[in-house]
Amino acid sequence: MNKDDFKASLTADGPPEGLSAALAALWWQRKGDWHRAHEAAQSDDGAEAAWVHALLHREEGDLANASYWYRRAGKDARDDALEAEWEDIVAALAS
Repeated sequence: MNKDDFKASLTADGPPEGLSAALAALWWQRKGDWHRAHEAAQSDDGAEAAWVHALLHREEGDLANASYWYRRAGKDARDDALEAEWEDIVAALAS
């Protein structure tokens, strides 16, 4: 699934089958369901899910927790627009 396909899937009621936990978390976050997004991010111990996990905690304003997840992801903490980071993560993970 590429970035455009992923974005097009946001019109559906549920995420497409076969998404990674990280992409599923981004899908739920974009649909406005932070709790489902967080559950999806927590279901995977990998760096990609950790990056999304950081974004989610940044969104809720828990910057200390976000910093932890950025470190787990091997990424520098960000302070730009959440939308910009969401786009960067989708571009990196949807190929």
